[in-house]
Amino acid sequence: MKNRHKQKLVILSITLFVMLNAPVLLLFNGTKSFMGLPAIYAYLFAVWFASSLLSFLIFRKYNE
Repeated sequence: MKNRHKQKLVILSITLFVMLNAPVLLLFNGTKSFMGLPAIYAYLFAVWFASSLLSFLIFRKYNE
């Protein structure tokens, strides 16, 4: 794997660290709901799904 592809994974990891940190999570902790789910659960699922998809695409496209 080339250095620039490793850099993409590092950027993804740092972004996930920020998005799953307590101050950001507390923004979604409330009585709001999205499609019947509490907002925090919908946010966590969306972040998890997006990170899994991006990781898959990076590994699939750039694995050498």
